[in-house]
This record gives sequence, C-alpha cells and structure tokens, in this order.
Amino acid sequence: MPAVVRGGRRQGSKSAAPRSGRGGPSHYAAVPGKAAAIGRLDLTPRVVGGLLIASVAVLGVVLATGARAERIGASFDRTVENVTIGMGLGLKRVHITGASAEAQPAVQRALALRQGQSIATLDLNALRQQVEAVGWVKSARVVRLLPDTLIVDVVEHDRLAVWQMAGQAHVIDASGEVIQGADAGRHPELPLIVGKGADEAAVEILPLLAQRPRLMGRVDALVRVDERRWDLRLKDGGLVQLPALDQEAALIRLDALDQRERLLDLGFARVDLRTPETVAVRPTEGAA
Repeated sequence: MPAVVRGGRRQGSKSAAPRSGRGGPSHYAAVPGKAAAIGRLDLTPRVVGGLLIASVAVLGVVLATGARAERIGASFDRTVENVTIGMGLGLKRVHITGASAEAQPAVQRALALRQGQSIATLDLNALRQQVEAVGWVKSARVVRLLPDTLIVDVVEHDRLAVWQMAGQAHVIDASGEVIQGADAGRHPELPLIVGKGADEAAVEILPLLAQRPRLMGRVDALVRVDERRWDLRLKDGGLVQLPALDQEAALIRLDALDQRERLLDLGFARVDLRTPETVAVRPTEGAA
C-alpha cells in the first residue's frame, strides 16, 4: 500500500479562483455593456475605400520594381496593418473572462498580442487555438469588439482532485487527465488520491463520498490498492477498507452503522467493508 505523503500541499495558499475555473475578467479595462459589432469586422465605406487605394498603390510599386510575387502579399499585409491602425482600428484592450488568477498569465502569454497592432488583421481562429493549447483551458472563444477591443472567453478544465503518484502531485480534471501547469500545492480544498490508477478511478468514488459529507469531511486521502479498490485514510488515523465491487453498497452499510452507533464520532482503528453484507470494526487501542 503506498504511503500517503502530504508534502507541501497543505502549505500552499488557496487559489483565489473558484473550483469551476470561472474567474473574473483580467486587469484590463471593463468590457462595454452592449456592442453590435461583436465577432465581425464591420468596416465603414471610408475604411474600405482607403484599403483599396492603398492596395493599388502597393501593387504598382511592387510591379515597377520587379519584386518577386511573394513580396506582394507581405507588402499588402503591412499596408493594411498601417492603414487600419491609422483609421483607429489599433488594439487597445484585451479582456480575458473565465480564466482563474492562476491560469491568466499563461493565457496572456499564449495570445502574444501587443497594444496598438491592427485588430482588423488578427486571425481569431489562430488565437483561439493558441489559447486552447494552454493546459488549463478546455475551450475558448475569441471575438472582436470594434474599434479596439478583443474579448477572450475561457472555459477551464474542472479540478477534480490532487493525484499523488511516485512522489509527485498533480491536479487532475473530471476525466482523470492531468491539468498541465496547475500547482497542486495551491489546491488544498481538493481531495487527495494516491496510487497507480487512482486518477482514472477517482471519477467514480468521489461523487459517492460527496453524498456523505460526514464521512468526506473526515477523509484525509483515498489510497488506491492494487488498482482494484480503495482504502480511505481518515484524519484521526482510522482506516475504511472498501471492496473492489459494490462500493456504494458498502458505503450505505457504513452510513447505517454510523447513524445507529455514531461510529465516526467514536473513532476506530479500522472498518473492513470488503465482505458483502458484513461490517467488521476494529476499535482503537485502549478503547473500552
């Protein structure tokens, strides 16, 4: 049975973000209440006319100098960038919503935006893919708010538990996948699961324990035994041994015993629920 090593997990400060991962907006200015131009590039006739004139001028210069064909596209892109910035379509604000305080720096780095660049020429799909490559992020949506604002809405992976394996602690999501970049020490509110296979099996046992807050509040760690079943190590040193099958039925028996005898309040060395229809209780040493 693997030893439960709490390490520095309880020493880390709690994350300011809720477990759902839905944080507030970033430090940039607040988003205006309503806007009709979200998600589309609504250029005025004046802007379109300016772009066409600039395009013709660039094409004439390139052809006159005999430049290679691939330089036409690059020159055009630079001209469009300059023209749109000159017409007030330079990026001034980026609002990141839904990202926790822990994840926001990584999202900002992934965007790699600079203030003042043309908002009209931004590739929104590429920006979305860059944000979704961040380990925290489950999905993202990027929209333009003309003339100068970009909105990035992030949905983070749900944090299910802290998984300890081979001396390393990882935060896992609801599917048992490790959330890359998440600091396990910053999430002491999450249940601790230990051992090989615990990451995959946690999604089944944790909801059952959440239905029994008296027991869940006493659990210090869930230890996976032989990749088949769970031992629940309690904060007072007690041990609850669950069966490989029908673990919900075993927890129901434990609940019934606790209601009759207040077992969780009395304390015990071990409760063995591995045999169907049987509850074997070993009292702590020195108990009457």
